[in-house]
Amino acid sequence: MIAPLAALPPEAYLWFKTLHIVGVVVWFAGLFYLVRLFIYHREAEELEPALRGPFQAQYALMEKRLANIITTPGMVVAVSMAVGLLVSNPAWLHQGWMHAKLAFVAALLLYHAFCYRLMGQLQSDRCTWSPKQLRALNELPTLLLVVVVMLVVFKNQFPTGAATWFIVALVVFMAASIQFYARWRRLRAERDAATGAA
Repeated sequence: MIAPLAALPPEAYLWFKTLHIVGVVVWFAGLFYLVRLFIYHREAEELEPALRGPFQAQYALMEKRLANIITTPGMVVAVSMAVGLLVSNPAWLHQGWMHAKLAFVAALLLYHAFCYRLMGQLQSDRCTWSPKQLRALNELPTLLLVVVVMLVVFKNQFPTGAATWFIVALVVFMAASIQFYARWRRLRAERDAATGAA
C-alpha cells in the first residue's frame, strides 16, 4: 500500500530526484546508441553477401539487448521516479513549464516506441528508412533533451532571447555537421573504391 504524502520520509524527494537523473542518463544513452546501431544495420546491406548476414545478425542482437536491458529499464526508472517527484510536489502539476515538459516527455516516449517498431522492421528485413534518414532521426532526442533540461532549469522564466537562439543554432549546427561528415566519409569511400577499381 502506498504511504500517504505526510508519511514520506524527508529524504524521499532527494532519492526520487537522484534516481530520476540516473534513469534519464541511462535512457538517453540507450536512445542515442540504438539508432546508431540501426544505421550500421542498414549500411551492412551494402556488404558482400557472405558478410551481410553475419553483420546484420550481430547488429540485430545488439539492438535487442540494448533496447531491453539498458534503454527501456532506464526509461522505466526515469518515468517512475518522475511520478515520485510529482507525488512529492503536486503543485508542479499546476505550472505551465511542467505541462510543456510533460508534452516533450510524451514525445520522447513516442520516439522510444517508434524505435522498437524500427527494430522489428530491421529484424524482419522490412525497414525502408535509409541510413541518411536514420542519422537525421538520431538527432531528435538531442533536441528534445535540450528543451526539457531548459524547462527544468528555467521553469516559468524560459528564455527567449539571443542566448536561447544561439543554443538552438548550436545544436542544429552540431546535427548538420554530423550529417555533412557522414556524407563526406561516404563520398570519400566511394572515390577510394573507384580509384582502387581503376
